Amino acid sequence: MGEQTVQLDDLDARLIALLAEEPRIGVLELSRRLAVARGTVQARLDKLIARGAIKGFGPEVVPAAIGFGVTSFVTLEIRQRYGHDAVAEHLAEIPEVLEAHTITGSGDILCRIVARANADLQRVIDQIVGYEGILRAHTIIALAELIPYRTVPLVHSANRR
Repeated sequence: MGEQTVQLDDLDARLIALLAEEPRIGVLELSRRLAVARGTVQARLDKLIARGAIKGFGPEVVPAAIGFGVTSFVTLEIRQRYGHDAVAEHLAEIPEVLEAHTITGSGDILCRIVARANADLQRVIDQIVGYEGILRAHTIIALAELIPYRTVPLVHSANRR
């Protein structure tokens, strides 16, 4: 299913920002803080979820806090005859692969992966390239996270247009 374009107004932006700031907040408290009816908040949430603008309310796990202190980005070159889907299935079986995207440029797939330590990173990379559909991996180790994954500034920017 393709994503739909969702136009955000000020209430949508404030609702998303408040949910991002306090993910465990209830609908009643959202309506109180936003100064709108509970039904309005619920209807807005339902609309944003149905249109794919909000995809989840689960906990955001910090890999380093659970023992995976090394983050790296890996660009993969694949054998084209295997295709992206087969490689994606292989990558999905490796828990340390947090995300993977097809890309343009010199590589075919970009992955964000984690490991317990540098020696463990070698194990994860070996597991990734152990699939015959992958020709080569280029790895960059992240030293520090300067800006964590975020969407609230984007939401506010989309609302201003």
